[in-house]
Amino acid sequence: MARCKLLLIDTIHPSFEALLGDGYEITDGTKWSRLETISRIGEFNGILIRSRFRIDSEILTKAASLSFIARAGAGMENIDTAYAASKGIACIHAAEGNRDAVGEHALAMLLALFNNLVSADGEVKRGVWKREENRGVELQGKTIGVIGYGNMGTAFVKKLSGFDVTVLIYDKYRDFSDGTYFRKAGMDKIYSQSDVISLHIPLTDETNYLVNDAFINRFRKNFYLVNTSRGMNVNTSDLVKNMKLGKIAGAALDVLEYEAFSFEAIAADSLPEPFMYLASSPQVVLSPHIAGWTHESNLKIAKILAEKIKAIGI
Repeated sequence: MARCKLLLIDTIHPSFEALLGDGYEITDGTKWSRLETISRIGEFNGILIRSRFRIDSEILTKAASLSFIARAGAGMENIDTAYAASKGIACIHAAEGNRDAVGEHALAMLLALFNNLVSADGEVKRGVWKREENRGVELQGKTIGVIGYGNMGTAFVKKLSGFDVTVLIYDKYRDFSDGTYFRKAGMDKIYSQSDVISLHIPLTDETNYLVNDAFINRFRKNFYLVNTSRGMNVNTSDLVKNMKLGKIAGAALDVLEYEAFSFEAIAADSLPEPFMYLASSPQVVLSPHIAGWTHESNLKIAKILAEKIKAIGI
C-alpha cells in the first residue's frame, strides 16, 4: 500500500509521527524557503503548516497530488481555503487543541490588568512599595461582552463561570441558546452594558480593524479591551486615541497588528508611536502571541491533527 507523503512546513510536537502511525512518509521542510516549497509541493499528498507563509494559489496550483492541508492552530487566514476547496483539497485545523490555553490566558491578562500586577511586580522588584497607587478593580459584578463564540470564546466563557460576572455573547454566524452563566445578546446590548470586551474571532475582510474609532464610540460606558484573536482585528491608532480620551480604560493584548506574518517576530526598530504608547502605559498588558502557546496545547494540537488526518483516509 502506498504511503501518504506529508510535508511539515512548520514544527509540531515530536509525538506527531508516532501518533499518526504507519502509512505516512513525513518530510521535514521546516527549513525550506517558499520557493523550494513551491518547486517540490507536487510530491506530497498533505502539508502541515502553522503560519510560516501563505498557502495561496501560487502554491496550490503546483500541488497536483495534494489531498489535505493541516493547520497546527486555529485561524485559517494564511490558507486560501476557497481555492483549496475548488481543487478538492480538505483544510483542517486544531482549534480544540489550544482553546483552553487561550481561555486561561485571556482571563489571566484581564486579572493582571485589573489588579495592576505587571506594574506592581516591576515596582517591588526595584524596591518600590506603592499600595494606594496599585489599588485594583474587582471582576465580580462586571459585564463581560464576548464577541465570537467558537472554540476560543466558549473556553473563555467557561473560565469566567466562577467569577460572578454577567456574560453577554455575540456571534453573527453561530446559533446558540442562553446558558446557565451567559446570555446571547445583540450588539446593541453589548454596546450599552459591557464593562469589558473580549475578542474571539477569526481575521477576515469583515473583522479586519473591527475595533476602530466608530466601534469604540458606540459603547455607553468606558470599557476594557482584551484581544487574543489577531492583531489586525484592532486598529491600534484608534485604540490609543481612545485610551488617551479615557474611553478605553485599559487593554490586554496578546496580539498586535505590528507582528510579522509568521507571528514569530515584531519589527522592534521601526515601531510607530501608538505601540510606544501601549508599551509605556500602566493600563496595558502585552504578551507575544502566546495565548494558545502552552506545553499542553502543543501536544493536544498534535493529537487532534493526527486523528483528523487519519480520518481523511488517504
